[in-house]
Amino acid sequence: MRRFCILALSLLSVLHAMAQLESIDLWPKGKVPNATGVDLVDKVVNQRQGVVGTASMYVYMPSAELFNGRAVIICPGGGYAGLAIYKEGHDIAKIFNTMGVAAFVLKYRLPQAIGVVKEQSYKVPLQDAQRAIKIVRSKAAEWKIDPDKIGISGFSAGGHLAASAGTLFKNDWSNIGDDIDRYSCRPDFMVLFYPVISSEKQAVHSGSFNNLLGKNSNDELLRLFSCDKQVSAETPPTILILADDDKKVVPDNSILFYQALNKNNVPAALHIFSKGGHGFGLPQKGEATIWPQLVKDWLQTL
Repeated sequence: MRRFCILALSLLSVLHAMAQLESIDLWPKGKVPNATGVDLVDKVVNQRQGVVGTASMYVYMPSAELFNGRAVIICPGGGYAGLAIYKEGHDIAKIFNTMGVAAFVLKYRLPQAIGVVKEQSYKVPLQDAQRAIKIVRSKAAEWKIDPDKIGISGFSAGGHLAASAGTLFKNDWSNIGDDIDRYSCRPDFMVLFYPVISSEKQAVHSGSFNNLLGKNSNDELLRLFSCDKQVSAETPPTILILADDDKKVVPDNSILFYQALNKNNVPAALHIFSKGGHGFGLPQKGEATIWPQLVKDWLQTL
C-alpha cells in the first residue's frame, strides 16, 4: 500500500510539473494542415506518448544569468509511432537550459494517426517542425532570442525529422495564410542523436520509414526523405552523436550524413562512442555521459 501511495504521489508531481510548463499550440483551431477533423486525446503511458492530440511545444527558458540568446527545438524519437517525450524531450530540454539555451520540446503529430489525411500523412511531422521553428522566430524579440541562432535537435526518428527540417526547408509545407508564414523555417544548426537518416539498404531503419511513408512508398518519396541525399551548401552546421554498438539505427546513417555535409563544405562534427547502444538519451554511466559538454563546446564554435 505504501509503495502504491509513493507511485501515485510521484505521478501527481509529474502531472503538476507538466501543468506548470508553458505550452504553445502550433496551429490555430480549424487551420491544422492535413487534419481529418477527428479530435484525438493525448495519451502517455510509461513516459511515452502514443497518441498526440494537439501539436504543440513546451517552453523551457534558462535562467537569465545563463541565457545566451540561442534556442533549440527538440524532436523526441519513437519511430514515428510515438514520442519518447520525457527521455528524449523534457529531460533533454533541462540539459540545454544548463548550456544557456532556450529549449522547446516538440509534440509533433504522428503520420499514421487516424486524425491525419492518409494521402498527405508523410508531410505532417515536418509541417509541425517547420511551424515550430517559425513560431520561435516570430517570438524571438519577446523571448530575447537571437532569430539567427535557432536550431533543431532530434533523437532517432526525431533525428530524422530534425535532419529533414535542415535539408528540406525549401519544401515549406507549413504555410496556412497567417502572419507566421513570413518567417523562415530553416534551422540555423542541428544537433542529431543516433538519427535515422538514409533509405540506403545498408543503413535504412525500415520501421521509421514505413511509419512515415507507408510500406509501399515510391522511390521518389524514399529519396526525398533520405536526408543524406538532400544535403546542400545551405544545410546548417551539424553535430552528430551516436554509439558504435547501435544495432537498431546503424552508424552508417550518421556516417553517410556526415560525408554529405563534408562534401558540401558544411561545418560538421561526428562523435561515435564505442558503447551506448540505441536510445541512450542522457545516460547515467558510460562514456556517452560527456555529450552535453561536447554539444556545449561545439555550439560555442558557431
